Amino acid sequence: MNTAQTPAVRKAASAQQATLHALVAVAAGLAADGLADMVGRMTAVLLDMTTAGNDAQAAARRIRSGNLLQDNAYAFVHLASTGIEAALRREAALLAPAGKAASPAPLTLSLVPLEEMDSQLAFAAISRPFDIQHSESLAGLGVRLGLLLGRELVRASHNPFRPEVFLRALQEAWCEFEPDAAAHGLIVPLLRPGIVFDFKPILEAVGDKLKPARARDERFAKTDGSAAARAARARRDAAVSQQLRQLFGAAEAAASAELDIPLIPNLPQGSGGWRPSAASGFAAAVPADGRRSVAAQTEAQMAGPAAAAASFPAPLIDVLEKLSGGVPGAAFQGAAAAPHELFYLPRLKQSLPRGSLSRGDETTLDLLSRIFETVLLDESIPQETRELIAFLQVPVLKAALKDRSFFFEDAHPARRMLDLLSNAGWERPAGPDDPVYRAMRRGVDKLRRETQPEAFATAVADLEASIAEREQLDEAAIAGPIAQATRQEKQAAAARSAKKAVSLRLAGEAVLALVGTFLEQRWTPVLALAYTIEDEKPGAVDNATRAMDDLIWSVKPKATQEQRQALIKRLPALLTTLNKWLDAVKWQDAERLQFFAALAECHAAIVRAPIELSPQRQLELAVEAAQQDALLRIAREQAEAAEQEAPPDAAGAALAGLERGMRVEFSGPRGVRKLRLAWVSPLRTLFIFSGANRQEAFSLPAERLADAFRAGSIRVLAAEGVVGRVLGEAVGQGAMNDPAREPASAARGG
Repeated sequence: MNTAQTPAVRKAASAQQATLHALVAVAAGLAADGLADMVGRMTAVLLDMTTAGNDAQAAARRIRSGNLLQDNAYAFVHLASTGIEAALRREAALLAPAGKAASPAPLTLSLVPLEEMDSQLAFAAISRPFDIQHSESLAGLGVRLGLLLGRELVRASHNPFRPEVFLRALQEAWCEFEPDAAAHGLIVPLLRPGIVFDFKPILEAVGDKLKPARARDERFAKTDGSAAARAARARRDAAVSQQLRQLFGAAEAAASAELDIPLIPNLPQGSGGWRPSAASGFAAAVPADGRRSVAAQTEAQMAGPAAAAASFPAPLIDVLEKLSGGVPGAAFQGAAAAPHELFYLPRLKQSLPRGSLSRGDETTLDLLSRIFETVLLDESIPQETRELIAFLQVPVLKAALKDRSFFFEDAHPARRMLDLLSNAGWERPAGPDDPVYRAMRRGVDKLRRETQPEAFATAVADLEASIAEREQLDEAAIAGPIAQATRQEKQAAAARSAKKAVSLRLAGEAVLALVGTFLEQRWTPVLALAYTIEDEKPGAVDNATRAMDDLIWSVKPKATQEQRQALIKRLPALLTTLNKWLDAVKWQDAERLQFFAALAECHAAIVRAPIELSPQRQLELAVEAAQQDALLRIAREQAEAAEQEAPPDAAGAALAGLERGMRVEFSGPRGVRKLRLAWVSPLRTLFIFSGANRQEAFSLPAERLADAFRAGSIRVLAAEGVVGRVLGEAVGQGAMNDPAREPASAARGG
């Protein structure tokens, strides 16, 4: 038989072993923390002569052992802690799969010594009270260990964290600690609940380690993929910046070595490979009045510098500095520019002889030509805004030539200014006194008049302040609807979560009809209230959910005396919790009294039922019931986790990526509308959109928005700035080379 294991199997086995080792460390550490108090209790019992009996030798032995333990507590704690950890590791090694397949050992038969059989029976009796007391935690841990190892569950006798393992380790530590062999038996009566450390925190901590990792606040289903979308854009931008850095570095090296390296594909390649667009606003025709356009005047001014640069590449920044006033918008003081005066950069390159620019300057000019073409052809940007942007062609070109980080850093002032103008200016100004439009005009005018590097930073700060003020006004305008929508959303989400929590428990367990009806009709409102107030009172959901689970447990049959005692002990706190929550939801009628009377009769019947089973059979029934409950509970947890972790479809992913401030395009019976996402509810179940100048505002629930994405009636316009988008296209990150890409007018809608 082939026993070879694949690398994937060996890797999974290694991960399982690592998890088991981590669980052993947790359990051993918590047990060690409880040893000091346990030693104190053991010493008190050994030195208590009221229970020593009439045997003088036995009493003297107890006194000697008690004093030995009292005087050397640290030594026993050390022996016990190391012994417990070693025992847990041995048991875990038996449970863990081997990293390398081994040949099966031949089957051999051997007799078990009578002493070992007696020891096994003795420890089975010693550990039985602990097994019954912690049957639920042990059963849950067995199911989780089974999931870890790819099994249905790990049986109680194979659970490495069963109480018997700890108790045996304590007995062995005592035998090593106590030199008098006749006193070795003194430890056995001390291995009982109340003296030995509590196993509950140990079992709970180990079980929690095996639970699937989930978000702390999972009471509402909430999907937000905006952070992932921003991270993806950041990675894409970093890749683009790296390629551009390499491009400019290679261009500078080529200039010094006189190498011929290719430019980015599809960029404007001078007068022979690219011509100005013939779209409206970009024609270079001579006006009817016979005056030459600004571009034509600039070409004439460029004749001298161009001729001088024909024989060797000249720095473009020097050429631009010689253009004293012949740039577009020389007379800009609020007057509208003629259409033929708006296009400049591509014609500047055409006016220069081929090869007169260095490769780095030529690449800079080509990239900025494409950026401005994209913006100035974008019909979604109002004409007034495009005219302002056109006046920035030369200032931005100068800034990029002086500092190439324009292409690498989003926060570069010149790049930031261009992005702000193209994004903030998508709304048509309400009038000449529109605050944002006035800030845009001030900034452009300042940049045309001042050449200092600080001018862009000042203009950006002014424009950002105006945009922030507009956003505050927008928020104030919809503050009322937002507050109401937030309350309604929270209440609806709480009701859904409460109903789901109850239905999951009723669907997976055979719940007594009395309790099932109560949970559906009366406890669902309690859970909804708990979900609603969880933010103000953390722990409310856990408290109400635990009370529901304890109520379900309380009406199940109790086969052992220990289980019945546990029920009697837990009932007062359970009834108090139930009544407090029912008072909170104001259920005060006679039906409430009838329910608690029927519940009391049910509990009394459970406690009074005769027990006609052996202790071993009682334990078996308790363990079996606990295992079934654990299987149902953990299956419910897995279903919830799978629902939360299920990957969304394309529409769900698009919905998750929406962020406040994004622009979207709606297509419908009223035509195409471009709107801004003004607000996203905290749980992302409601989205408010607004039009230009707050002339239109409406809300859409997440379900309808997802349907719109599926139907294709909504499209998210580009989220990143125009500079980054164009640069990404230029270096192959976009769809520039894809023949099936959208037309330019559509693709540039954002």
